[in-house]
Amino acid sequence: MTTDTDIRDRFWKDLKASPFLMVALDNSPQHSLPMTAHFDDGTSGPLWIFTSRDNRLVTGLDHGGSAMAQFVAKGHDLFACLHGVLTIDNNPAMIDHFWSAKVATWYPDGRQDASLTLLRLDIEDAEIWLADSSYSGLFTRIFGGDLRAEVADKHAELTF
Repeated sequence: MTTDTDIRDRFWKDLKASPFLMVALDNSPQHSLPMTAHFDDGTSGPLWIFTSRDNRLVTGLDHGGSAMAQFVAKGHDLFACLHGVLTIDNNPAMIDHFWSAKVATWYPDGRQDASLTLLRLDIEDAEIWLADSSYSGLFTRIFGGDLRAEVADKHAELTF
């Protein structure tokens, strides 16, 4: 049986392997934006996101910071919907901590680039689903098997 802790651990492992999210502000009619999440191993957040000051997530924060982020693991065998508070947190120590050559390509003036903005997503709650991408799961779906029992222990509603 899969526990909520197992599902939570799997989420962090999969997010590390493919740290891409679709993020949107709750109070905005704008579509979600693809973002790269940065975080420390062994934590349950927060997520840190480098962006620019003219990004619509940043400009929309004056209306409140409640946000949703969607995640799909590389193998399409884990899906997550995260809810939390998104804030601007241009903490120089965190910028230095997560700075990399990949991040630097977006900012011509490096860490001192005037447009550089660091967002912090403090996750409050999440729903995470594990999907059976094995052959047995495929056959169960193809031949009309009952997946309810299998799915019951592959879903977690978590509070962070």
